[in-house]
Amino acid sequence: MSEKKPNVLWICTDQQRTDTLGCYGNSMVSTPNIDKLAAWGVLFEQAYCQSPVCTPSRASFMTGRYARTTRCRQNGQKMPADEKLISKLFAEHGYLCGLAGKLHLAPCHPDVCKGVEERIDDGYHAFYWSHATGGHSWALDEYLQWLDGRGVSLKREPMDEIRQTFYGNDSEDRQGTWCTDKALQFIRSNRKFGNSWFMSVNFFDPHHPFDPPRDLMDKYMKLGDEIPLPNYAEGELAGKPLYQQMDSRKAYNFNGAFNFSEMTELEHRAARASQWAMLEHLDIQVGRLLEELEASGEIHNTLIIFMSDHGEMLGDHGIYWKGPYFYQELVKVPLIVAWPGMIASGIRSEALVELVDLAPTLLEAAGLPLYPGIQGKSLWPLFSGERSPNTHRESVYCEYYNAQPWHPDQPPQATMVFDGRYKLVRVHSTKEGELYDLQADPQEHHNLYDQANCIEVKAALLELLSDRMAFTADPLPERLADW
Repeated sequence: MSEKKPNVLWICTDQQRTDTLGCYGNSMVSTPNIDKLAAWGVLFEQAYCQSPVCTPSRASFMTGRYARTTRCRQNGQKMPADEKLISKLFAEHGYLCGLAGKLHLAPCHPDVCKGVEERIDDGYHAFYWSHATGGHSWALDEYLQWLDGRGVSLKREPMDEIRQTFYGNDSEDRQGTWCTDKALQFIRSNRKFGNSWFMSVNFFDPHHPFDPPRDLMDKYMKLGDEIPLPNYAEGELAGKPLYQQMDSRKAYNFNGAFNFSEMTELEHRAARASQWAMLEHLDIQVGRLLEELEASGEIHNTLIIFMSDHGEMLGDHGIYWKGPYFYQELVKVPLIVAWPGMIASGIRSEALVELVDLAPTLLEAAGLPLYPGIQGKSLWPLFSGERSPNTHRESVYCEYYNAQPWHPDQPPQATMVFDGRYKLVRVHSTKEGELYDLQADPQEHHNLYDQANCIEVKAALLELLSDRMAFTADPLPERLADW
């Protein structure tokens, strides 16, 4: 480990699937800079978020604690003031911390948040906030202010014959460009003053609405029928829980424009192309950040993370956007960690990893003490060579506790456990469940939950789920004595 404490560049996209990147096997999308980052470090093939929805997922990986432990289980809840974000822990040890883009650890609906998201003592010294680009306005959204200063407004121009996909702002006017500008400003200023820095770059893309820049969207639409249709087997929803059936007819159970059965093949392909177009734009921004670090020489003293908070259904299993379900497309996320010259490069890890593991990993990498409230398991032994890069956890756990308000008649409560082969989901609110053998059925079409010949596997996974739920109990407050 270097004598100077490493800088941290933490890049987080919003609602991104793993199959939107070249390094994860997509040969049609152009992401050379993110692919280069993967070649510099470790790419995790089996990284999982702890909730398939923004706020609880972000609360979890920003604290190293599970969503229900943080008490920030739902979009629209506020992070309790006594929680310790990883940025705060770094700030307490002399780091200058900055954020550009989305945070979403408090209510951000315009009816409640008219100016800027309410914050706890999160440690961010520089806070360049922009929650979303979906057409809402906040008085202190710095991206919107930036657009105003350029004489530009948010664009949302419909594509011909396509109801759900739009042309958004041109590349030079997108939130990703603004985020990167602010991050570069922060990095350069701290380099000038010799500060160790921690920078969160939180892009809003490729979150819906699907509104990529016109030039990149047109590029991918030219692929036509080469763009794959959604992973959907006719009739599969009949054997799935209630919420999937509801959301197949309306995304989030309210947006009728995403009635899966009524959408055309062109619309399905356009939605997929929009993701690729937005990711190519973000890849260019990542390239700008890497170029800056290489040119300054800071690349060898900077630990870089690229990840997303959760995935996107994108029509797979007959559903768009996200909700109370745990298919691979939604809970398995891209995760790349690189520190050129300091950790192994060109590694593709098959280890089961949770995003909750990132906080203790960063603390260990920087030589900082572990906060006693953290529940994650550090990945540093994989990077240092103490443990095989393919060995970390025996299972991964994910939870959804009425995380969105779109199913008011039966608020969803559901949890998931996956042991590397079998995935079990218990929908506690409707007494339903799902069980998949991903070795035999990697597309998750065949629900085995009620199959008589799977009783033993189901029982073992329910027991494992019970154990994982038990170990989300808060380790705080600390025990001070034997009694």
